[in-house]
Amino acid sequence: MNRADIPNLISVFRILLVAPVMWLIYQREFTAALVLFVVAGASDGVDGYLAKRYGWASRIGTILDPLADKLLLMGSYFTLWWVGMLPLWLMGAIILRDVAIVGGALAFHLLIGRFDMAPTLVSKVNTGAQILLVLTILSSALIAISPAVLKACALIVLVTTILSGVDYIWTWSVRALQARRQPRPE
Repeated sequence: MNRADIPNLISVFRILLVAPVMWLIYQREFTAALVLFVVAGASDGVDGYLAKRYGWASRIGTILDPLADKLLLMGSYFTLWWVGMLPLWLMGAIILRDVAIVGGALAFHLLIGRFDMAPTLVSKVNTGAQILLVLTILSSALIAISPAVLKACALIVLVTTILSGVDYIWTWSVRALQARRQPRPE
């Protein structure tokens, strides 16, 4: 192991936090769940900073980091829905987007070839909105937050989820068409 592995180890640490966050939400231990969720979020910032600042980015890191983020968010969303704190329609929209992205990525890989998935700006906004919604819901169990604020956050997540899904489908469809039009080396 060397220093360049540190960002990947931090991503693995974040993956390991998913089950405890889910368990704490399920047990309605919202303060502890909020603390662990914030720690996981901070670790995302740290691993990204280290990878960029010191050139410790790696192919496995480009997989582990978004996987850790996705597992943390999906686990949190699923558990918040399970305990009745998140509407099914929102969780369904998020899952549908992710299934479309993963399905599209798989199809691109099988039909076109290797690709490097890079988050788009709208996807980054969507991830930020999703994180903010989890933080708001967990915080609402501890402090008074207006239902209107919760509803507004949920609607922002819905809109950015739809926009992000459409953006990914459009972007990667165009790339696939461009790749198919280029002559293949013999």
